This record gives sequence, structure tokens and C-alpha cells, in this order.
Amino acid sequence: MKTLALALILLAAPVHAADRISLMLDWFVNPDHGPIIVAQTQGFFAAQGLEVEIIAPADPTVPPKMAAAGQVDLAVSYQPQLHLMVAEGLPLMRVGTLVATPLTCLMVNADGPIQGMSDLAGRSVGFSVAGVQEAILAGMLAPVGLALTDVSLVNVNFALTPALLSGQVDAVIGAFRNFEMTQMRLAGGEARCFFPEEHGVPAYDELIYVANPETMDEGVIARFLAATETATAFILNHPEAGWQAFSGYAPELDDALNRAAWADTLPRFALRPAALDAGRYARFSAFLAAAGLIPAVQTPESLAVEPRG
Repeated sequence: MKTLALALILLAAPVHAADRISLMLDWFVNPDHGPIIVAQTQGFFAAQGLEVEIIAPADPTVPPKMAAAGQVDLAVSYQPQLHLMVAEGLPLMRVGTLVATPLTCLMVNADGPIQGMSDLAGRSVGFSVAGVQEAILAGMLAPVGLALTDVSLVNVNFALTPALLSGQVDAVIGAFRNFEMTQMRLAGGEARCFFPEEHGVPAYDELIYVANPETMDEGVIARFLAATETATAFILNHPEAGWQAFSGYAPELDDALNRAAWADTLPRFALRPAALDAGRYARFSAFLAAAGLIPAVQTPESLAVEPRG
């Protein structure tokens, strides 16, 4: 399979002078980052003349702030978070897409008392990221006539699955359907998810690349995205070889949870990571404004761009 990877490299764009670029992930390395890791291990970044430094943050709330401050060139973030941060005045722009469908869900015990969204009234909901997850939860509660004040919000500090398994909370918002549901099953539980896009929240890009529009180099970013596009094609065409390229990046990645999550994540990678769906950003901005979570509707141009090489 290395021969195939080398052949793909030879078919890639002409080699540019080597450029260094720093990328901060949204959290520890996991299957959501498949195209990034495969582009690194298979030489697709190198074929674009890039040296990419991949950084896992100690605090997952930090990456977009680091990008806004110019301390990293790119950060992996979330579309809903981008809207809120731009509304707060942070200089950030979506420059590419990593995972093109929502992953977040409201997760509950499958055999528990919450069988519908209306059952959340008076219940406790664990969360990890203030603002983003509260916005999504508020949007999901609204169609059944509930508001955030009708539930008890508990910050579980990124321990979503343990909090639900232990009974600390009745539900968790922010669980990823491709990860925490399998984590629950491997821990002896059984979960069900309520999907935001089926409960009043417009569809959005879950994971995106953000940069400071005042300092970013569009040409370098375009080459970065071209490499991840090549990696995505490689993964989809050769899922087992893609898994081996990903799991070989670090020993701790090769386990049952990541293998299951890998299969669940493959259909969700952006096939055209540079391509922008402006309507998706306009609709989500209108949703947040209507909910009073941002002061005014944002134009897609103030949020996102397609980098030009």
C-alpha cells in the first residue's frame, strides 16, 4: 500500500518550496482527525511542500483562541463555536471543513426515563463547552416548548460518558455519535442519541479549520487542504490501509474504540474540504440570532472563505 501512496504523491500538485505550518487540533488525536493524520503519515503534506506541526491541546477550549492570536496558523474548531466567537469580536475565519455533518448529539441511557425530548423537563444535562453546547441544546428544546431554564445544566468537564454511566446526570449534550455511543457500549451501557438536525437545529459542519483572516496565507492553506483531500480519497478507497496509516501514528490509537469510531466516521469526512456551503452558514447564523445567542445575523462572508491557491 506504500507503493499506492507514493503513486498518489507523484500525481499530486507540483512540489512547492517547503513551508512550515502549525495546526492545533480540537482535542487529543482521534478518528475525527483521520485525513490530517493520514496526510502526515503517507507524505501527502510533504508532496505539497508543507511541514505540518500537529499539536494536541491540553485544554480543548484554547485552539480557536490560539489561531485568533496568531500563535498557531490553523486550528480545528466547530462551526457553532465559530459563530459565537466571531460575534464576540475574535478575528477568525473558516478556511476549510474536516467533518461535514453534525456529530454532536444529546445522549441518554437507552432504557432510561428519557424517551423523548419533552422528558428532559426537570432533568439534569451534562455539558463540557459553555456556549456552543448550550446553544444546540436550547435549539433542541424549543420545538417541545422547553428552554434551558427547564433543565439543570451540569459541567462534567469533558467526562460525558462517565457522568451518564454513573448517574451523575440524566443526559449529556456534546457527545459524538461516532465515539461516545461506542464508548458507552464498551463500558457495559447502551445509549441512544437525539440528533440536533432532527430536532430543530439547522445542519452544520461539525469540524472546521479556522485561521486569523488578517495573517493567514491562503496559498499555504489551499495546499494544506489539497493534501487532506488526497488523504480523504485514500481513506475512502482503501479503508483498511487508511486505518493502518492512522493507527500507526501513535500506539494508543490502535484499540477497539478507535477502530469502531474509524468506521463510523469515514462517511462524514468532507470530500471537498476547501468547498464552502455559504447557505449553511447563513442558516445557522439566523438560527442563533433568532434564539438570542448572537446579536445579529452574520453574513457568510464574515465567517468563511474558500482559500485560493
